[in-house]
Amino acid sequence: MQARIVAKGLFACFESGLTDADDNPVNVEISAVAWNGERLVFGSDKDIPGAYRSPVFSMAIEDGVPRQDSVAYYTAHLIKHAEKYEDFALTDDGRHLVATTGFDRVAEDGAHQDVYNRLLVWPCGAPDAPQLVAERSNEGVRSSVVLRDHLSAVLGAPYFKIEGLASVPSADGGDPLLLFGIREVGADHENFDYVARVVGVPYRVDGNEVTLSGDFVDLYAFDPSRWPGVRFEVGLSSLEYDPRQDRLYFLTSFEVDDGQGGDRIGAYLWSLTRAAFHAGEQPTLVETTDGAPLEFHNKAEGVAVLPDGRLFVVYDPDRELTLEAEHPQDRRQMHEAPYTLLELAEGA
Repeated sequence: MQARIVAKGLFACFESGLTDADDNPVNVEISAVAWNGERLVFGSDKDIPGAYRSPVFSMAIEDGVPRQDSVAYYTAHLIKHAEKYEDFALTDDGRHLVATTGFDRVAEDGAHQDVYNRLLVWPCGAPDAPQLVAERSNEGVRSSVVLRDHLSAVLGAPYFKIEGLASVPSADGGDPLLLFGIREVGADHENFDYVARVVGVPYRVDGNEVTLSGDFVDLYAFDPSRWPGVRFEVGLSSLEYDPRQDRLYFLTSFEVDDGQGGDRIGAYLWSLTRAAFHAGEQPTLVETTDGAPLEFHNKAEGVAVLPDGRLFVVYDPDRELTLEAEHPQDRRQMHEAPYTLLELAEGA
């Protein structure tokens, strides 16, 4: 499969010059995106402070580009006060959006880190009515932290980090599957391996609630280092399912020492039919029209399929403001997020 870059650009997520309570400038770090049928919904893994702002917000698009005058923040308490969003997914019926945080930390001495463990669902047209999946309340903090034990048992490790989320039909016609894309697995946050693994669990939608209807299963994994075109160690950074093409997309990203006291960051895109996914087959590394591996020159962390079939890719550049040489702008401002618009076609 080949990809042609249609456009690269920046979009503003809040007003320029925004500061937090300590008067520090606020930096946007987009880590999740999904098309909800009418708008693009974005998630930042850092807070966007203010009574009417939130780390989750939506924007209308025009020719695949977010309209900066259309931003709408999702300020329901459960959404606004979750920490470190990593990915979004539409439910099988296309009527609800599911959002996951990283689930990569929990405190043994209280509930203050439970907000890093939330699996949320809300109707696409009613983000003011979110529900928690597998809800537990601990010291007044509502979360989905009970899911950590299930995921840890399947992955065989106490530490893991979720960075992908998708919903796909099951292979046998049963309940659809919620897929969790796993980026890190290990003993703790300092001792882990980067991975590209997918854990799945069947679910049902009843009204505005999502209920997990079966066991968690270690469904899929691949080793990106086996591809000669992958130049760096990578971990999974996003999942996306396109129901019209019955195809899954994976993003894998890297962040390595550049040998000069800084980091070199980037990402790769992969494609796989749902039938091939259920069969455990290897994915296809997406290439440029010249036949070379498509290598993003920034840390791609979210991908959404637009109504016309093009892919909208967003990045989490951390606090880096300089953009890659191929970008039409030299720098971004702290309130701006970079994006790439891709058009895909089967390779020759």
